[in-house]
Amino acid sequence: MPRLLVVHHTPSPAMQAVLEAVREGAALVDDVELDVRPALSAGAVDLLAADGVLLGTPANIGYMSGALKHFFDTVYYPCLDATVGLPFGVYVHGNDDTAGALNGIQKITGALRWKQVAAPLSLIGAPGKDDLEAVRELAATVAISLES
Repeated sequence: MPRLLVVHHTPSPAMQAVLEAVREGAALVDDVELDVRPALSAGAVDLLAADGVLLGTPANIGYMSGALKHFFDTVYYPCLDATVGLPFGVYVHGNDDTAGALNGIQKITGALRWKQVAAPLSLIGAPGKDDLEAVRELAATVAISLES
C-alpha cells in the first residue's frame, strides 16, 4: 500500500484546522497509508519509507517555518539521490503573504528533483470553508497520484 508522508509545522489553531482537512482529504482515497509527522521530528527514515509527501507550513516573516527548513536540512543529503521523482504537494498559510515561503520550498524541492503533482496551495488569513475544501482536494490529489 502506498504511503503518503505529511510533514507539517502546526503551531496555531488555523494550521490545526488545515491539518485536520489534510487528514480528511487523504482519508477519501482508498489504499493509501497516511503517515503524519511534525517537521521537527520527521527525518530521512520517514521520507525514504514514503511514496509521496505533502508539506505544510506557516509563512513566517516571508519564509517557510524554521521547523520545515530543519526537515529539509536533515533529509537533503541522505535522500538526495534516493528520492528523485518523489511526488509532492505543498500548502502554506500566512496572514498576508506566502510567496517567499513557496519560493523557498520550490527551490529546495527542485534541487531534490521531486515531482510536484498538485498546484501549491496558498492560504491567507483565517481558513474558511472554501479554503479547507481546497486543502482536502490537495491532500486527495497527492494521495491519488500514489496509486498509479
